[in-house]
Amino acid sequence: MSSTATAVLAWNEPLRHRSSAQASTDQGQALRIVVMGVSGCGKSTVGRLLAQHLALDYLEGDDMHPPENVARMAAGVALTDADRQGWLQALADRLADARAQGQGLVLSCSALKRRYRDLLRTGAPDVRFVHLHGARELLAARMTARPGHYMPASLLDSQLATLELPGADEKVLSFDIAQSPQDIARMAWMRTASSLQPNASYLDVQPGPNDHMESVSA
Repeated sequence: MSSTATAVLAWNEPLRHRSSAQASTDQGQALRIVVMGVSGCGKSTVGRLLAQHLALDYLEGDDMHPPENVARMAAGVALTDADRQGWLQALADRLADARAQGQGLVLSCSALKRRYRDLLRTGAPDVRFVHLHGARELLAARMTARPGHYMPASLLDSQLATLELPGADEKVLSFDIAQSPQDIARMAWMRTASSLQPNASYLDVQPGPNDHMESVSA
């Protein structure tokens, strides 16, 4: 079987559906991953897909916001650094707990500023970031199409203004959200898993014609 065909089989068969021995071999070690980006970029969807296929727990960062933060955002008020401090610390603590227990974790978090990402790194210095970005029009359309979510589309411009793009030294995988969440998760899965097992045949697969990666550092 070709390496490409084997890669497709591996992606289509989540680790949780394989034997425990095979899952342990495939996972290689406990990964801590933060899927980041502004609201509407698809962090939750991509994060859940990654967690599923890496057989890791998933934590929705939005669920960790205190009620006062949720109320502010729902009212269309942008959060300040002070508002985010306790929330980010709580997420860093969850990363630290996972690291201390030798467990992996996929976490969705906007992580807009370098200082926010650095705070998360205090919980797990080996954490890997997957940055989702895209055109404002697409982000706004996605936010508008999310009925019931407390984050209004009116806060998108504030988030874009706050965003500090990850530097080359941060070793971040960056993906354009014009691709489907499934394609993004597949590419992120291959990059993160291949860094653990670079000789595994099912990872020796080239990006497809619709795959687009930027600012990739292993």
